[in-house]
Amino acid sequence: MSLEKIISITGKPGLYEIIAQSKGGIIVESLIDKKRTPISATHNVSVLDNIAIYTYEEEMPLKLIFKTIFEKEEGKECISHKESANKLTAYFSEVLPNYDDERVYASNIKKVLQWYNLLVQNNFDFASISEDEETKTETEA
Repeated sequence: MSLEKIISITGKPGLYEIIAQSKGGIIVESLIDKKRTPISATHNVSVLDNIAIYTYEEEMPLKLIFKTIFEKEEGKECISHKESANKLTAYFSEVLPNYDDERVYASNIKKVLQWYNLLVQNNFDFASISEDEETKTETEA
């Protein structure tokens, strides 16, 4: 499982892994209940590998934030996305101190933490996010 194959679908809870391509779109499997679903081109999807969070300097790729949380939590789940907005923003400030709090809302933080916990529950290999990717991202800015 890699972040290039993990997507979020607008209007549907959780995350989905791309399993196959079909004539009319793609076949995905929910990371929550493992049910497979066809997704057509009319659905609005976001690939986790392409998502970034605003900071005051640049956009930080979501995969690097996941890796930071993974290292902070030593491979375990982080706080629940159901905590209060104040707790969520305080936690996220520890993970990404320079995030742009005017453009990153509590709802965004809630999604990031929920997605991270879902990936941990599905044994995602955060160590596979290599140093080369981090260096490449930093030099592009």
